[in-house]
Amino acid sequence: MNKCHKTLIATAVGLLSVQVSAAGFQLNSQSATGIGRAMAGDAVIADNASVLSRNPAAMALFDETALSLGVVYADIDVSVSDVEGNFAGQDVAFGSEHKAAEAKVIPNFYYINPINDKMAFGVAVFSNYGTGTDLGDLANRTPTISGNAVPLPPPVDLLGNTEVVTINFNTSMSYRVNDEFSFGFGIDAVYGSGTLTRTSDNPQIGSLVDVDADGWALGGIVGVVYEVNPDNRFGLSYRISPKLTAKGDVNYLYTEYNEIDIPIADIAQFAGFHQLTDKFAVHYTAQWTNRSAFDKIVVKDGANGVDQADLKEYHWKDSWFLSLGATYNLTQDWTLRAGVATDQGVVNQHSSLSIPDSDRTWYTTGVSYDLNTKSSVDLGIAFVRGEDVTVLENSNLLAQVPGYNSEISAQTRSNAVYYSVQYNYSF
Repeated sequence: MNKCHKTLIATAVGLLSVQVSAAGFQLNSQSATGIGRAMAGDAVIADNASVLSRNPAAMALFDETALSLGVVYADIDVSVSDVEGNFAGQDVAFGSEHKAAEAKVIPNFYYINPINDKMAFGVAVFSNYGTGTDLGDLANRTPTISGNAVPLPPPVDLLGNTEVVTINFNTSMSYRVNDEFSFGFGIDAVYGSGTLTRTSDNPQIGSLVDVDADGWALGGIVGVVYEVNPDNRFGLSYRISPKLTAKGDVNYLYTEYNEIDIPIADIAQFAGFHQLTDKFAVHYTAQWTNRSAFDKIVVKDGANGVDQADLKEYHWKDSWFLSLGATYNLTQDWTLRAGVATDQGVVNQHSSLSIPDSDRTWYTTGVSYDLNTKSSVDLGIAFVRGEDVTVLENSNLLAQVPGYNSEISAQTRSNAVYYSVQYNYSF
């Protein structure tokens, strides 16, 4: 095997890790009401049908058929600055990208139908995971040393376009055991799609990886609600996420594969709701995500007799999302919400330029207006602020160039503002 072939193997193995990171990026933006209160109490409040995204058991709290339609506009602000390496003891600058992510529109749909005083049925469409970053411009910029252009290759294997999204189609049932306990379960049909490119204008490097794949997988959710009394209740749910097998075009090291296996993390959450007065309520959520189960990515069904390849091992850590919120009934028609949350990052030992990750803080507010006794409109806004993080990542491509240090450093920051509107109707 020649040196060029070995270089490309190492490069491709390294950059496929970026797609895995993207697949694990969790969204906490399933409804406008939830955004307005920092998702606090979302698994048990049941003030509209969007509770179905968190806990199927909460459908037992509905006496009427409920419908919720919403859309979230996610204005993502990802910055990757001061990307630097080292050649022959001198600092090499590769540039910065201050607009590394595009805004996203995330729709959702929820429907709950009580069958009788014991059972209820519901369907929902929403997203739990998704991300996208584009650092392709950095892959084709000329590096500089002390401000002077130098004929050195950039770390193409770490820079490019990454786009991953999942859509969850859920069908659920609930059963009320008695005045205190209700149980629920649901089936998730998860659709996932993703693209990944790592391409250089340099013909000696060319297109290292070009992925366009999608697929379906089945998962599920179980939940319980305990009502102390009408003003105090608790909810607990566990979402079992599947391993997603995506099929399509996967060009990797001049070999075409047809499948990629991507594990998706399980999610558990506990929520509480307390109506303290006729007008004021507090609520909270503790959400745990099983990131450590995300161990590796596998490509399958390759050409030239290649069956499969394990591309990368990962060392993510489990993460917690903790939120506290409040609701205030201002008038008969107007309801105000606010909340704050802390969101742990998942990167443990291996960080990524393409998927900046850090601990984040959410500051949220929202309002509802009752159009009439049957319908209402919700508005929610969340300001998400991430920490500034120094990322260190090794470039397998640069490791093959004499004199180059394979370690690349950068400063990353990931912020966002979520705007959401939702229409609710009961009948």
